[in-house]
Amino acid sequence: MADNARALRLAGTIKKVVARALETEIKDPRLGFVTVTDVRVTGDLQQASVFYTVYGGDEERAGTAAALASAKGRLRTLVGRELGIRLTPTLEFHLDAVPETAASLDKALYEAHQRDAELARLRENAQYAGDADPYRHPAEPEGDDESDEPSR
Repeated sequence: MADNARALRLAGTIKKVVARALETEIKDPRLGFVTVTDVRVTGDLQQASVFYTVYGGDEERAGTAAALASAKGRLRTLVGRELGIRLTPTLEFHLDAVPETAASLDKALYEAHQRDAELARLRENAQYAGDADPYRHPAEPEGDDESDEPSR
């Protein structure tokens, strides 16, 4: 069983090698504007999951996924040369959902901001249905007990 620090080191190296190879060595026209966002290596160092994002729409994502699938063997060879370990991990490519999640969070925050602004506009002219302070308060004592003058 490999230690976690080694797996993290290998993941960082794989990320760099794959990103550099996608930029310089893989010349597939289907490959879009790709960013390698993360790499996770299993504890036994046998499999590496490469997470990526693609700038563009569904057509660019599909083309990039096909290009990465066809270049998987070449990328694994490059990773194996760079790592110099006995067994080169297999590479699995996963489209990262971070941009879509961020977009949905931005949309939800914008809607919440709009609702808050609407509520603030409604509060400007609002009036209480009853008293401003609906709670009972104990009656104030009669006379000033705190004064130093004797009462007559």
